[in-house]
Formats: sequence, C-alpha cells, structure tokens
Amino acid sequence: MQLWVGLGNPGEKYAANRHNIGFMALDRLADDHGFAPWRAKFQGELSEGRFGSERVMLLKPMTFMNLSGQSVGEAMRFFKLDAPDVTVFHDEIDLAPGKLRCKAGGGHAGHNGLRSIHEHIGPHYDRVRMGVGHPGRKEAVPGWVLRDFPKHDADWLDDMLRGISDGAGELAAGDAGRFMNAVARRLQPSRPEKKPAPKADDSPAKPTATSAAPTPTADPAEPEGEPRSPLQRLVDKFR
Repeated sequence: MQLWVGLGNPGEKYAANRHNIGFMALDRLADDHGFAPWRAKFQGELSEGRFGSERVMLLKPMTFMNLSGQSVGEAMRFFKLDAPDVTVFHDEIDLAPGKLRCKAGGGHAGHNGLRSIHEHIGPHYDRVRMGVGHPGRKEAVPGWVLRDFPKHDADWLDDMLRGISDGAGELAAGDAGRFMNAVARRLQPSRPEKKPAPKADDSPAKPTATSAAPTPTADPAEPEGEPRSPLQRLVDKFR
C-alpha cells in the first residue's frame, strides 16, 4: 500500500491558489482513474483506488498547510506504513512554472507543509515537486503562493495535471523516470518534422490560370453568453 498526499488549504477561497496545486493533482488522479468518492478521514479527505496491482490511498489534509503533518502522521500510523511509502505532491517555488521533478527524502526548504510533515514522520518520504515559480523576493513568497494562478498559466497547468494522471501507474510502480517522462510529453509535445526545402530543379510548378481558388470558410460562431477562461474551467473541476 502507498499513501499519496496532496498539499493545499481547504475552502473555496484557496481552491485556485498556487499553494493548492497538490490538491488539484490528487483530484485529477481520483477523477481520471475511478477512485472511490472522497470521505472524511484522518483530519482530511481520503480516496482509495489502484494503479495496476498497487493499492494507493489519496489524502488531502484539511488541517491547513501549516499542520499537514498531523493528518499525514495519523493516516500513516493507521495503515502501518513507513515514511518511504508516502509520496507528497506539493508546490515548488524553486522550479519554474510548468517544471516537475521527483525527489526521495531531503529537507523541507522552508515549505510549511513539508516542515510539518517532517515533524510528524521525518524526512524520508518521496515528493513530487510541482513548479510554480518564484516572485523574486523572499518576503513576497507568502503572498505569491496564496494567490490564484493567472489566466495565462491555465494551459501548462492543465497539461501538467494530465501528465501526472498519464504517468501515475509508473509512479506507483516506483519508476520516477518514466513518470516524469509522461509529464514531459504533455508539457513539451513532440513537434512534426520539418520537410526539407525543395531543390532548384524540382521546385513546385506555378499554378495555372485555370487552377481553382480555395473556397473560403467562415469562422466558427462565438458561443452565446459569457465564455469562461481556460483557468476558470480548470478550477471548476476541483470545486
């Protein structure tokens, strides 16, 4: 059994914050892979499912970020797990937006959620570090992570969450490299190969006067009503 923890703060006020990207990741996993409905447990919300032969418990602590370790420690003791059985999905200001890295053990780097988990289960758990960027000044970090993702981040955010869902089975199997590759394929899809330029002696023939002009097509009509932004549509999925 494995325990996957997404970090965030409870309530609509925080739902679209950078700090809540861990909640977003677990919500996407539960939705895409048919996990059981969320239920109140261990001072948080718990959902259960499988990736192949691996039984995985998803946990979103509802203690607020600074006390996340209380919920994680309680769940870990109940299921008789060790720290390496725990994987924490969290926002990472030291990675650029749209970058993702896995890490086994280590320090908390000042992240209050990780700091709390350290206090309750020690440092030897795994992490999925989800880049949200840095505001540039240390004193600006609290306001930065407690601010909603801007609209222009909607595309890469959705791609990252889809990639996490794509590679979840690899992560459950212990292959962090394949998991990160699955995310990278969503964030940086392969581009079609460019065709070589035609040589001088095989340039395409010039169109003749009898060539038919292409038929113009009309632009699709705008949907009636006020359209929602991509970020709003994404956030609505987690409400």
